[in-house]
Amino acid sequence: MDHPFINLPSNRRKPLFILSLVVTLVIFGIFRVLDTPLRTPAAPNGIVSFELAGNLETATGIINSWDARAGLFAGFGLGLDYLFMPFYALALSLGILLAAGRHPGAFEKAGAWLGWGALAAALFDAVENYSLWQLLLGNLQEGWANLAAMCATIKFGLLILGLAYALLGWVLPKKK
Repeated sequence: MDHPFINLPSNRRKPLFILSLVVTLVIFGIFRVLDTPLRTPAAPNGIVSFELAGNLETATGIINSWDARAGLFAGFGLGLDYLFMPFYALALSLGILLAAGRHPGAFEKAGAWLGWGALAAALFDAVENYSLWQLLLGNLQEGWANLAAMCATIKFGLLILGLAYALLGWVLPKKK
């Protein structure tokens, strides 16, 4: 299996990576501001607590701990996340591709899988957000909380693996 962006010309990879990384970091900064009113005793990690609630009782406890302003911030943040997804997926996937190119062989082959994993993480994020929207809109069914937590867990796992791979690829001495 080839990396999803293997056919992107080499001279375009790094500039596209940098652009997508900058946009990712800017949006991430906006999320930090939006998340502040979402941090309550029921949601000590803000929106991440909601994403990983895992059951209806915990999810509704989190929603009920938010005031009207926090609810608006949560809804806006979920919408903004759909813009965020392609940028972070592209940045991570390209970061993996750039790191993989430094280490031919098995490391590079693993990078192809993780490059796809970064894109899959965004798809799991989209399903997670849809589930969270359902809960915010009052469709309080156990399945939405379960689905959101399952998708969030897979998303975070894929993102952590991808980040660890990319960082390792840059820290290890380049192979010739």
